[in-house]
Amino acid sequence: MAITASMVKELRDSTGAGMMDAKKALTETDGDMDAAVDWLRTKGLAKAAKKSGRTAAEGLVAVTVDGSTGVAVEVNSETDFVGKNAEFQQMVAGIAKAAVTADDLDALLAADMGGKSVADTVTDKIATIGENMGVRRMAKLEGENVVSYVHNAAAEGMGKIGVLVAYTGGDAGFAKQVAMHVAAVNPASLSEDDLDPAVVEKEKQVQMDIARESGKPEQVIEKMIVGRMKKYMAEVTLVNQSFVVNPDLTVGDAAKEAGAEITGFVRLEVGEGIEVVKEDFAAEVAKAAQG
Repeated sequence: MAITASMVKELRDSTGAGMMDAKKALTETDGDMDAAVDWLRTKGLAKAAKKSGRTAAEGLVAVTVDGSTGVAVEVNSETDFVGKNAEFQQMVAGIAKAAVTADDLDALLAADMGGKSVADTVTDKIATIGENMGVRRMAKLEGENVVSYVHNAAAEGMGKIGVLVAYTGGDAGFAKQVAMHVAAVNPASLSEDDLDPAVVEKEKQVQMDIARESGKPEQVIEKMIVGRMKKYMAEVTLVNQSFVVNPDLTVGDAAKEAGAEITGFVRLEVGEGIEVVKEDFAAEVAKAAQG
């Protein structure tokens, strides 16, 4: 039976096993998913598999810059305690280093890390540390110059929020200030040109609906929308936001004064977008008792 990438992914997601182990398990069992799970258990991956159902929403973001290329990687764990673990931090640093030459997340998971793939390294660490973990995201940024910044650092180059900023002209000190701004304000895009047109159109429609509720004529509403969309852009686009270092200037104006141009940025925050379902064990026991 042909082993597809989707089958390998399904087995990895359900067991926490490494990519190559999952593929081998499916090959050995002719694509039988249940048998493949058992095969992995017999090879000593049962502990990792048992942990795979737990939500990993803590962890660290690591950033590194190599020449004109910067990379940010989010590696999750179940608890913040593990994020402070030196063994976990060493693994995260190694993953970030491997990410410099990887084009995407799949390539990173398959990349070599001391004789093992990144995916297998994480699986082994699940077994030794005893928590579910995963490499969730990676992002790369290239530019003439790239600086990095970590907010709430747990160790060098890693913390809860990691930022990369690409720029031309100016100096690294100013670019670092912009990176701190990005960490604090979390802009949606660099400029209006980078915003998703669908997002812009949706916001415009919302503002029009709000304006129509006032009962004003359409020609008045159109003028109102111009001002409201300008305000919206000032809130969500980096170059139009008030610079946290000097609120009297926008980031774009501050860059001009510094003789610089911001050409791109990346911001990753640990657990961003992950929904953590909190289990009420006491309620479950009470419900079972009533049943």
